[in-house]
Amino acid sequence: MNRNHPASGWPLALLLGVTLALHGCNEPTAATAAPANTTRHGDYTPVTVQHKLGATLISQLPQRTVALDMNEVDFLDQLGVPVAGMPKDFVPDFLARYKDAGQTADVGSIVQPNLERVHAARPDLILITSLQANHYDELSEMAPTLHFDVNYRDSETGHVAMVTQHLLSLGQVFGKQGLAQRKADALEARLAQVRNVTRDRPERALVVLHNNGAFSAFGVQSRYGFIFNDLGVKPATTTLDTGLHGQPISSEFIQQANPDILYVVDRTAVMEHRPLMTAETLGNPLLRQTNAWKHGRVVFVDPQAWYVTAASPTSLALIAADVIRGYQD
Repeated sequence: MNRNHPASGWPLALLLGVTLALHGCNEPTAATAAPANTTRHGDYTPVTVQHKLGATLISQLPQRTVALDMNEVDFLDQLGVPVAGMPKDFVPDFLARYKDAGQTADVGSIVQPNLERVHAARPDLILITSLQANHYDELSEMAPTLHFDVNYRDSETGHVAMVTQHLLSLGQVFGKQGLAQRKADALEARLAQVRNVTRDRPERALVVLHNNGAFSAFGVQSRYGFIFNDLGVKPATTTLDTGLHGQPISSEFIQQANPDILYVVDRTAVMEHRPLMTAETLGNPLLRQTNAWKHGRVVFVDPQAWYVTAASPTSLALIAADVIRGYQD
């Protein structure tokens, strides 16, 4: 049964081995980094990063980096780069050591950063995503600001490639190209293990989000599109609308989709700091009618990896492990 605990098996063991490798090393319009010119400032070659909001020149090795998105904090953590400031409202467990770190300033919330606190952190580089894009001009006046071009509304195409490219770009920015490449290789090895499992399996899966008793579903064109496109999971339906928050579930929809595997993302557990939903507390009778429920293939995933992040090396590794659980007896 997968309703409460991860099942054991060789695919998960291999994935965990790759996770150790991922942590052991100290298409679409993806942001790309390239040397700005051949003039060296000391031992640093200036780098220009192209992204959806423009081109950002980093002329000196950043010493104080502020990351306004948890995905960006994970990229810095993977590369061993100190975090001078970050929002501390929703910090995932795998980054918990930064929550009370005195040397890492609290700069407000992920969706609405406190610009005065950002300025007070004295950044010489600021990392943002689309969640903070409306502050790009103000932030750029404080320090060079890089926009991570991840699409939180529709990750159907090139999500993993986007994450990998951003990792390599930051590797170049911080002069850690070798480490970044090793991290990228470890991530690809882990995701390849998932694709090896899903490739020949007939099961069809559905991703649903729980929000205070209500449920919505996500399909191929959604924030979880990469589950189907990059990881090879077969979708239970292709009729869902594109969107950030999913499509509300109806009895008719459940009857038609009837997934063999159900991945449940408990948003309420994250946003209200509640215990994670379990099979005993899932009160939706429609979901209990699915083949997934009847055959014990309901996976209550890591909601912090799936909802707070989902676009960084560590979160993708955790998501990969959750996906594998859906295929284990």
